[in-house]
Amino acid sequence: MQPRKVLAVDDSKLVLKMYEVMLRDYAVVTAADGVEALTRLAEHPDVDLVLLDINMPNMNGLEVLDTLHAQGRLPGLAVVVVTTEGGEGEVARGLGAGAAAYITKPFDGPNLLGLISGLPARSQS
Repeated sequence: MQPRKVLAVDDSKLVLKMYEVMLRDYAVVTAADGVEALTRLAEHPDVDLVLLDINMPNMNGLEVLDTLHAQGRLPGLAVVVVTTEGGEGEVARGLGAGAAAYITKPFDGPNLLGLISGLPARSQS
């Protein structure tokens, strides 16, 4: 069963709007930085997929991943990093921190949707 509720986290209002349009078949919650993302996850415990930017103010995406890992949330939550940071070290750090996938911007909408639809929904722990 594929993910049903998505948290899109990006400091770009344009990118968040693109997600809302592209993901019209999913329930979408948005956040503009990592601190807001953690708040939204607390408010929406049924989120089963996070699309996470790395470069954001207040708390970056890798810090969000580290926090989710420390909270024991990652077994019940799929995280896809979607960012401009595409170096080997960044990809390895994101995947090593618990991301299910890592995509660089600019991304292809159909490929992102294909990746999302292929992710299994994870059970909430």
